[in-house]
Amino acid sequence: MIAVIAIGVALILVMVFSRPATRACRWREFPDDSGQSRWHCVTCGAETRAPRGQRPKRCFHVPI
Repeated sequence: MIAVIAIGVALILVMVFSRPATRACRWREFPDDSGQSRWHCVTCGAETRAPRGQRPKRCFHVPI
């Protein structure tokens, strides 16, 4: 019984803390000297700029 409750709690935590907007994105950082970085998603090809070390919070891919 405790195992069933633990699995239920684990599933709820995964649903709460997962970010569906970036679930499929795999961001790669390319820093420059200005303190900014170019971020490239190797999954969908989206690119954006953000402060160094701060991964984008959502996917910027626009389906065609």
